[in-house]
Amino acid sequence: MLVLSFVLGLLAFGGVNCDEHGANAVTFTSDTFEDSVPLKPHFVMFFAPWCGHCKRLSPTWDDLGKKYNSQESTEVVIGKVDCTQHTALCSSQDVTGYPTLKLFAKGVEGGVKYRGPRDLASLERFIAEQLGTEVEDDGQAAVPDAHAGLIEFTDATFKTVVATGNHFIKFYAPWCGHCQRLAPTWDILAKTFEHDKSVTIGKLDCTKYREICTEYEVKGYPTLLWIEEGKKMEKYSGDRSHGDLKAFVAKMLGDEAGKKKEDEDADGPRSPVVVLTTENFENAIEQGYTFVKFFAPWCGHCKRMAPTYDELGRKFVGHDKVKIAKVDCTQEINRGLCSQQKVNGFPTLFLYKGGEQISEYTGDRSLDDMVTFVTSHLGHDEL
Repeated sequence: MLVLSFVLGLLAFGGVNCDEHGANAVTFTSDTFEDSVPLKPHFVMFFAPWCGHCKRLSPTWDDLGKKYNSQESTEVVIGKVDCTQHTALCSSQDVTGYPTLKLFAKGVEGGVKYRGPRDLASLERFIAEQLGTEVEDDGQAAVPDAHAGLIEFTDATFKTVVATGNHFIKFYAPWCGHCQRLAPTWDILAKTFEHDKSVTIGKLDCTKYREICTEYEVKGYPTLLWIEEGKKMEKYSGDRSHGDLKAFVAKMLGDEAGKKKEDEDADGPRSPVVVLTTENFENAIEQGYTFVKFFAPWCGHCKRMAPTYDELGRKFVGHDKVKIAKVDCTQEINRGLCSQQKVNGFPTLFLYKGGEQISEYTGDRSLDDMVTFVTSHLGHDEL
């Protein structure tokens, strides 16, 4: 019983045994296992130090041990057995692969193998089911963290969330240089679709959740996957600019404007429409005529109008008196500008001359009608 007293002493101080396979889990030998398990329920990981799956489970197992072994009157002891050192014990427990997780509620002969997902929430639910207790539910497993529209997935949230709906997910490694360079653009992409309920923009750290990355056949970083109803539909292999990524999302959502890379918020050299912000707006409209579309990326009317508006931009390319421009009113930098210009709906089309607003376009949104509107203010009908 001296050994038993030692084990219980470990529990009183948090069960800490500092190795890489669950520092807060109690390390058992053949002798201590036989003595301790009959006293109260035990949830034990049978592992091998060289096992990759065991190493990946280790942080979660450590969290489990930290939560349960630190309680004075814990309902279950979280433990571990190194099967490379205690082969007879592991053999007697029918351990045929690593890691094997077994919960012992009725002594050493009453172990039940755990075969579910290896995230913290699932492990806790299994404990509660086996012991007939209620698992503490803080809702975190069902609702992943989101920062400015970007969902940061874990093994506890990934499968639940992606099981329904559309998801564009970056699978990455923190040490990956390409991933680091993409990160700011990916954050902006998430912000762009923050209020669009038809898609989520997310990321998953493959150094932490390798099983998920393996399941989705991630073989390099970053890998950008479009997932629908839990199934991988397409791997993105295009340019990683903000405009190209947005166009891809629009295409996958069935937006024809996006398919043509002429979606409402497309930027870069492909678009003949000048992108204006609060910082360049006054200078842009100061001379000549400037026809400005104030829009929101989520606006359906704006999306349908986008290809035609780009064609309008092409009509006036090189014209020394006319600029065709647009302002995204959902961008934080532009909200004050849109309010100042009295934009009350999307899209709103204003014509400016010499820095002053002279007319609002309320006609048909066909190319011919918009061309006629602009040229009529120039005093002639032809370009």
